[in-house]
Amino acid sequence: MKEEFQVIKERDPAIKSPMEVLLYPTFHVMLSYRRAHKLYLKGHYFWARFISQRAARKTGIEIHPGATIGKGFFIDHGSGVIIGETSIIGDNVTLYQGVTLGGTGKETGKRHPTIGNNVMISAGAKIIGSFTVGDNSKIGAGSVVIEEVPPNCTVVGVPGRVVKRDNIRTPQDDMDQVHLPDPVKEDITVLQHENAELVNRVLDLEKEVRILSTGAGASQE
Repeated sequence: MKEEFQVIKERDPAIKSPMEVLLYPTFHVMLSYRRAHKLYLKGHYFWARFISQRAARKTGIEIHPGATIGKGFFIDHGSGVIIGETSIIGDNVTLYQGVTLGGTGKETGKRHPTIGNNVMISAGAKIIGSFTVGDNSKIGAGSVVIEEVPPNCTVVGVPGRVVKRDNIRTPQDDMDQVHLPDPVKEDITVLQHENAELVNRVLDLEKEVRILSTGAGASQE
């Protein structure tokens, strides 16, 4: 309890008095999670879920009791945060509202992400699948991350792309090689090719029409 109290007091500059910590959803949900996790590890799955679901209804933060969370964990604001059963979270991690640590629904066993130490995940970001987000990385607001993130990186976009590594901006060529292709960009490229083919076809038809018209005029003369 003292640890959770201290983490919130240190990590949120908006706190003006220590007693405000008692009003924070993350304070209450983490106390519930620690209790539920102990029950989960002992095989008391119903009671573990009972505690976690009750905490979710009260705080808007859903942490499965099977998730493994390290020290110094902080959820700022918190509403809409979801942490899946097989998620593993390191020390000194910060999450903002609307973050999801989820699975794809196609995996078994380890289905959720592993988050390294000192990671910050901004509002609305979705980390989906069983892979690792490296230590000291930052995930931008609204990003959708579906593959491995190296340590000391900044990731933004949908799908997530590394824009900085070791505090150095990543070249565009390197970004394209390391990360998944952008499906929207691919669709636009296909449409551009199809449009070019249609334009060429129209030009060919116009040329044929002119030839036919010229031939018809000559025959009438």
